[in-house]
Amino acid sequence: MTKNEWKSFRGSSVTPDQIMLSLKGDPCERMTVRWRACVDVPEGFALYRPAGSSEPWRRAEAFVNRFETDLDESNFFFADMTGLSPDTAYEYTVGDGSRRSAVYTFRTAPQNCTRFAFLCLSDTQTGGPEPPADYTEFNRFLKKVLTGHPECAFILTAGDNTNCGQTDVQWTGLMEGLKGVAESIPVMFCMGNHDDMGFSDYFTFADKYYSEHATYFTNMLLGSYPQNGPEGWRIPNYSFDYGNAHFAVTGTSGYDEMNAWLLEDAARSGQTWKFAAHHFPVCFAGPEIEIEDTYPAMRDGMEQFDLVFSGHEHSFARSYPRRREGLYDRPSEGTIHYNLGSGGPNPPGTKVVPKVWNAKTYEHEEELAMYTVAAIDGDVGTLTAYVEDGRIVDRCVIDKSADVITPIDRAPRYNRTRLKFKGYDLGVIAGKTPPVPVGDLWYVPVGQIVSFIGGEVTRSKGQIAVSVYDRSAVFTENSDIARTDRGDQQMAGPCLRLEEGQLYAPVDDFCRPLRMHAFYYAHNNFVDVESETEEKPVPVQP
Repeated sequence: MTKNEWKSFRGSSVTPDQIMLSLKGDPCERMTVRWRACVDVPEGFALYRPAGSSEPWRRAEAFVNRFETDLDESNFFFADMTGLSPDTAYEYTVGDGSRRSAVYTFRTAPQNCTRFAFLCLSDTQTGGPEPPADYTEFNRFLKKVLTGHPECAFILTAGDNTNCGQTDVQWTGLMEGLKGVAESIPVMFCMGNHDDMGFSDYFTFADKYYSEHATYFTNMLLGSYPQNGPEGWRIPNYSFDYGNAHFAVTGTSGYDEMNAWLLEDAARSGQTWKFAAHHFPVCFAGPEIEIEDTYPAMRDGMEQFDLVFSGHEHSFARSYPRRREGLYDRPSEGTIHYNLGSGGPNPPGTKVVPKVWNAKTYEHEEELAMYTVAAIDGDVGTLTAYVEDGRIVDRCVIDKSADVITPIDRAPRYNRTRLKFKGYDLGVIAGKTPPVPVGDLWYVPVGQIVSFIGGEVTRSKGQIAVSVYDRSAVFTENSDIARTDRGDQQMAGPCLRLEEGQLYAPVDDFCRPLRMHAFYYAHNNFVDVESETEEKPVPVQP
């Protein structure tokens, strides 16, 4: 499709469109509005006043960002409506001196607000390569949800708002999906990996790439959010307050900078609640996800927050409070990682399996969307996760004053050390061959782990050869040398014959040649082996 064809089809015009509210400052007295028009409209402003009043319109001049996309060139306008009164309905219109939008309304937050609710969504992406990217089902779903939950003051996402964020096709589709909603309720986007994904030719999916600085997300939302994120990574990283809660929203690049910023941002906030949003889940539910980039790189920063909303898996999960390598019971003891499930009717890319760190999961494999309503009442927060047909998947109440989460779910504490792979218990395959401490080293059964993953295992007298994730290693009884496809490796201790006559190796020396790493959760007494790849091994059948 040519730019001229797109322009006549869904491109910008002299009439304002893609109108969206957002929070940038004190929500009791300020509201930001964004809209689009063609480059023939060089200036714009918002007019606003208390709803239904005869007061003179107040005027907010717009900051203008001119941005050329793959199919269009447009001006994006951002106006800050300030000097508002708390808990008051306002009406407004946007445009220039001759071309105005319809009149819309919004409501400011109450002063010293400690009771409010917000809507949480993730992975609303949809649409194939051909235009228009069709978000009409999302629009229907969103209007239905907000009709049933009018108490929601704003929308917070956890990423993958678009299916391919480096194209005007998808952004135009998404903004159409928000039409009739975003003009009256603020939308706070978190960026996901699909939001900074692009192709040299969107229509053929040629030459896939990721835009590290998310040029489309950044330019289309340049004035929507506070520019208070880490230097060099602003717009996708920002924080804001609403009522007695603080929110930090993070992007998909610059993890070291994001971690440092989260630490500083949380330390500056004196709010009762601290929430964060990050697209990639830490306490994932699928069998093969890996989180090496995000965690532990952002661990210290994330652990300053009560709860981190995530997405990516298109499946629902709520973790026990987690702090470093420890799973606990009380909200004061760690951070709850809350994976929102799919905000669109798209089947999950990962299948849910029981994970040691999750108190609750839901096998979300229906072609129905999910959403969560978070309701804050002082120091009590209630999170209710729904399937779009009205079924409740999970409801948890976090009481900060009582330091209790209900329903009561106790994190496991094993009397005999368990062995896990990506949080998944090896079960019967390692029931008689648990990890064994030898001196200051943890030893693990080599063959059981690789068999569980789906790799190749060959046992011979005094020796075991394993192959998985395109890596291989041979361990020999009583030898502290591991022969690998990348050369011999010195181990911290020799390969030993331990439980049930199986050959064991020091866990770190087992992991290193196979692109893995391991952690011991002392509070819960288990060893978890993690892989640095999301491959799905299948043994070869000759």
